[in-house]
Amino acid sequence: MKDQEIVAIREFLASMPEPADTAELRQTYDNLGTIFPTAPDVTLESVTANGVPAEWASTPGAARDRVIMYVHGGGYVIGSVKSHRHLVTELGRAAGTRTLSVDYRLAPEAPFPAAVDDALAAYRYLLAQGFAPGNIAIAGDSAGGGLTVATLLAIRDAGLEQPACGFCISPWVDLEGLGDSMTALAHIDPMVQKESLMDMAAAYLGDVHPRTPLAAPLHAEFRDLAPLLIHVGAAETLLDDSIRLAGKAGAADVEVTLQVWPEMIHVWHFFHPMLDAARRAIADGGDYIGKAMDRNAKLKAVA
Repeated sequence: MKDQEIVAIREFLASMPEPADTAELRQTYDNLGTIFPTAPDVTLESVTANGVPAEWASTPGAARDRVIMYVHGGGYVIGSVKSHRHLVTELGRAAGTRTLSVDYRLAPEAPFPAAVDDALAAYRYLLAQGFAPGNIAIAGDSAGGGLTVATLLAIRDAGLEQPACGFCISPWVDLEGLGDSMTALAHIDPMVQKESLMDMAAAYLGDVHPRTPLAAPLHAEFRDLAPLLIHVGAAETLLDDSIRLAGKAGAADVEVTLQVWPEMIHVWHFFHPMLDAARRAIADGGDYIGKAMDRNAKLKAVA
């Protein structure tokens, strides 16, 4: 039996007008906050994290010494703290942590490596604030899912300790769009198509080769990284990005959990006010993050 809630979301997406340009697309994305408002019990605080605009959020009972650093999706061209606030704050609630949502610089105004540099700067900010690496998780969706992996790589290459885990939602890690699902599932994906995705890739890459590891983490050397949880929908063109990411990371002895959710579309978590499967996925991600931090606490106590 088909999930009628995802059918309704497909109809909602089909009814949205096509934005005329990047500026209008950014505004449309941010305006979704009025459709999906943040819960009234969420406390918000704007902050500058090592020069990067960011936003703290917490829900009642959130642990003060645990945090999810979130990097939003949007193809590195659109998206913001505002567009993803309703998702980020509920993930923090599910994990029982505070969240720090990072408003990294966008392309084409700030192409690669600006997003990676900003995410690494935000991680250094958390360390400077006294957060233990084992009490930090990094999470993101779509381009932010790829940026989550790129940030773990940048943390490793900078000689810093890895966080407790990474949580990748529908990650975009292949900036050439070479996965079979990019064409095989194009007819059922209402959100991500190759032509527009390659436009975003070109804006982000500038003159950089599309297989540069920190830009396209699928081509990175996967060693000594934090455990990864990957969520991907069975009805999205980026399905093969997740499958290949899990395979490469797992082959390099990185602990990986890959979940393919039947019928789900790209970043279905975003639609949690309308979709039970999204609420369950957020709960699953929060549980994974909480357990990863608990495990680190136990290891630290033994040591």
